[in-house]
Amino acid sequence: MPHRLFIRVLGLGACGLVSVPLTAAGAPAAGTPAANTTADTDVITVTAPRLARELYATPAAVSVVDRRTIARGQQRVRLDESLAGVPGLYLQNRYNFAQGERLSIRGFGARTPWGVRGVTVMVDGIPYTLPDGQAQLDAIDLDSAETIEVIRGPAAVAYGNAAGGVLDVTTASGESDPGSAIRVEAGSDGYRKLSVQNGGVEGPWSHHVSASAMDYDGYREHSAARKYLLNAKLSRELGEDRKITAILNLLDSPFAEDPGGKTRESVEEDRFAAMDTRGYYDYSPVDIDSGQEVDQQVIGLQYEDLSAGPGALTLKGFYLHRDYQQQLAFAGGRRGITDVQNYIAYDRDYYGGSAEYRQSLTLAGLPLRYMAGVDVARQVDDRHSDDVLIDGEHVRRSQDETQRATSMGVFAQGDLDLTERWMLSLGTRYDRVNFDIDDHHLSDGDDSGDRTLDQWSGSAGLSFQYLPDHQLYLATGTAYETPTFSEFANPAGGGFNPAIEPQTAWNREVGLRGTFDNGLDYDLAVFSTRVRDSLVAYENAAGKSYYRNAGESTQAGIETQLGWQFTPSWRLDSALTLARYEFDDYRVDGQDYDGNRIPGLPERTWVNRLSWQGLDRRFATLETQYIGSMVADDANEVTIDDVWLVNLRAGDGWRLGGDTVLEAYAGVRNLFDREHYANVIINASNARYFDPAPGRTVYAGLGVTF
Repeated sequence: MPHRLFIRVLGLGACGLVSVPLTAAGAPAAGTPAANTTADTDVITVTAPRLARELYATPAAVSVVDRRTIARGQQRVRLDESLAGVPGLYLQNRYNFAQGERLSIRGFGARTPWGVRGVTVMVDGIPYTLPDGQAQLDAIDLDSAETIEVIRGPAAVAYGNAAGGVLDVTTASGESDPGSAIRVEAGSDGYRKLSVQNGGVEGPWSHHVSASAMDYDGYREHSAARKYLLNAKLSRELGEDRKITAILNLLDSPFAEDPGGKTRESVEEDRFAAMDTRGYYDYSPVDIDSGQEVDQQVIGLQYEDLSAGPGALTLKGFYLHRDYQQQLAFAGGRRGITDVQNYIAYDRDYYGGSAEYRQSLTLAGLPLRYMAGVDVARQVDDRHSDDVLIDGEHVRRSQDETQRATSMGVFAQGDLDLTERWMLSLGTRYDRVNFDIDDHHLSDGDDSGDRTLDQWSGSAGLSFQYLPDHQLYLATGTAYETPTFSEFANPAGGGFNPAIEPQTAWNREVGLRGTFDNGLDYDLAVFSTRVRDSLVAYENAAGKSYYRNAGESTQAGIETQLGWQFTPSWRLDSALTLARYEFDDYRVDGQDYDGNRIPGLPERTWVNRLSWQGLDRRFATLETQYIGSMVADDANEVTIDDVWLVNLRAGDGWRLGGDTVLEAYAGVRNLFDREHYANVIINASNARYFDPAPGRTVYAGLGVTF
């Protein structure tokens, strides 16, 4: 791919920058947390809802993960390392780089077979969620991530389509992370990683560059992966109140192998092997070389003017190009196959922008802060699929089309201070999403067509600070999720299905959060979400799959986070989720699944972390994770047992002189070598539901910051 040489040259350039830190003398070393910092000294500002607020004035369930949690002793390879302690959030598929991590928040996104759907993903103000509602997490650079904010619940007022929850990542800038760093890591199953960073400030200019290269041989047969990633920011102050920032993100994954799912029996026989070679799938993923190849470039430009008239103006623009190829882990027969579509490739252009205006004023003598804006985005995919035989031969082009999705949203939010302790928050948004297909493969009929969907969203919240640093809130809001291009297929033949509509959700919740002077902090949320018009697959008389609005479900539960800094050196954190994810009205292919659990989701999770901060940079963390039982199919006939996992990490650092610090750290995942599954493949064919996880794995790293 033509961009690969470019990204590798830039990576070498970043290594060169490490030797020339800009204005970093006397600054804290990059990525080094201050020792013994307690949470009650910090004022946390939440920006993910787009109208910035202090955390204890936000009428929503929001979790904020800081740089220390993201980076300290971690591999910084997958998001589950950073987000395990967020209640209501569940990540699967850590070890299969070909399928990507599956993210769900309060049940939203759980039914997607891979990647992210139903949850909005933002990185440095750039929407990684496409107009059709899908997103990928593979380009998020955890080496430079400064904070990760998670909105646990519908946020369509802020982001439109597919906002059942929000994942908002902010990476480091030259001001927040000056200096340079080099890290090298190695671990079990052939894991190797090199990362370099440099940031600094020079007059009105600031920059931050992060580059990494990772190799992984894989736990299972045919599960190796390689990944190069670069993330960079360049900012210039244009005066006291104005600033412009350029953002660059480059991803190159030349290979990520897919070993495929396994039956329970084949897992018991050999957890390490790729998909078994029995039955319909009489082949090996090695023979067909299943896996993916990705090359992606993202550029963004952002302008902020804090004195634009009586308020503040923010303008953002972005462009993303993604070249993607994937051989799926199944094949047709040795002869006579039709319409298998087991090889997928697309060339994507995705671009757009936003404008936001914020102002503080008074309304009837009461303080009011409001924000209004517009989002626009366009996605163009040149997509094709092939039928591939067991031996890897491409025998037939089964799909060739251009898919376009265009979205436009207009939104407004406002916070009105009713008293010093009571605040009312209201928001509304109107979205218009157009889908268009030009079918170039006409031998099986013309599927060209278009659909336009309109949707109004709303939210309301009431916040009461019943004590200083203690808050009670009530909130309600909506979300919607449009069908994807494949779900628009028309059973009547040709074009788009005129009867299918977006899935909608209505959420209600009440929450408490606060912090005490004795180092104890808490966050409690009780929620209930009603999902209507769920998109449900069914087969027609010819055996072909289509979709319709036929399902309703309830997603409800209790989420708690507790933290206790019980000495200057020791801290205990706990996150518990008790939920109910059930179908209320769901019938497909003559089967009644009313009252069944939604597959792929544990209804009980509990994560505990005991952290010790010694002198200077010495630390240790013991982490336990409980993942409750779940089901793998709509009929609830396949169950996965619950599991307890224990992880341990520790490290130390030594000042070598001046600002140069040597750090060493190590970690053990699954300390007690428990057998479990990294991913559950929902409603898998031929009973191949299971993607086994490795047993005990270890890693260690050395870093130099200066």
